[in-house]
Amino acid sequence: MALLGERAARRTGAEPPARDAPRVPSRLPGLALTAVGTALAFALHLVLPALPALTAALVLGVLAAHLPGARTLVHGLAGPGLTFAGKRLMRLGIVLLGLKLSLSDVLGLGWATACMVVAVVAVTFFGTLWLGRLLRLPRDQPLLVATGYAICGASAIGAVSEVRRSRGPEAARDTATSIALVTLCGTLAIAVLPLLQGPLGLDDAEFGRWVGAGVHDVGQVVATAQTAGPDALGQAVLVKLVRVLMLAPLVAAVAFGVRARVRAGREVPAGSGKRPPLVPLFVAGFAAAAAVRTTGLLPDGTLEAAGTVQEVVLAAALFGLGSAVHLPTLARTGVRVAALGLGAWVVIGGVSYAGVVLTG
Repeated sequence: MALLGERAARRTGAEPPARDAPRVPSRLPGLALTAVGTALAFALHLVLPALPALTAALVLGVLAAHLPGARTLVHGLAGPGLTFAGKRLMRLGIVLLGLKLSLSDVLGLGWATACMVVAVVAVTFFGTLWLGRLLRLPRDQPLLVATGYAICGASAIGAVSEVRRSRGPEAARDTATSIALVTLCGTLAIAVLPLLQGPLGLDDAEFGRWVGAGVHDVGQVVATAQTAGPDALGQAVLVKLVRVLMLAPLVAAVAFGVRARVRAGREVPAGSGKRPPLVPLFVAGFAAAAAVRTTGLLPDGTLEAAGTVQEVVLAAALFGLGSAVHLPTLARTGVRVAALGLGAWVVIGGVSYAGVVLTG
């Protein structure tokens, strides 16, 4: 009857009768599933402390997308909420990441170490990008993997994916695949790098700087460096924060490149057709959060609470992104993706080690 009424309204030129609004918001099922997946990820981390909660969240998202019982829900009713988690919550997590930055602490490292980190980021980024193009990986995968290895893993990939403004299932899979690759290598570093401290002749402080310059995610840096004691951990976190500080200029550069290609007619703007902003709002929020942290006005309790919220939000975002992974598609490019990951890992490990030795 409702369909007949709508057709009659079209014939007469009147407004069609309003349909009953759905009682359940379209994002609610997906967000509920995200909440369950995030809680399970932290539960697994409590049981297995060596397994980071963010890694567990990504793996659970991938499993949810492929298990027979959950697959229909993930690709159907829960889809909008999972997409929201993977995009919007990732932006919030990036903003909160700025509260981990104190510019005064970063400057305390000295210019030699800061320049070393900048050089490591530049060589890793452009070297990985070149290798990805050489391996003919599709679409934005080389750019996303290069960003994740060079800066800060999943957070950096999510930020660059946003400013690239690519849409559709292929773009979501590119982001999720890149995050999965960077997360895997960063997790392996937790076990591999401590075994190399002695053979490479690094003292605790040098080992910490090497970990901070060469490991991707902040949590993975902490897990790896703490094996060598508090001196190594302190150095690792500070060096890592210098890399995180480079997230804003890198994202702004990518956004500038997108705008230039749209203006020149070499690229069609995605979404609404508007050109992407030169400095996305969430990147401005990241910089503002770092500035607030630098003032020293926030008490330690507030910073600890913000850090906890950031980890939960990023875990939820990674669960949403993991649900976009399609393993059969990943398997078709698996060899090339694995080659890129291994090559990038060798590049950042070797360059960061050389930088530590030269500045030590």
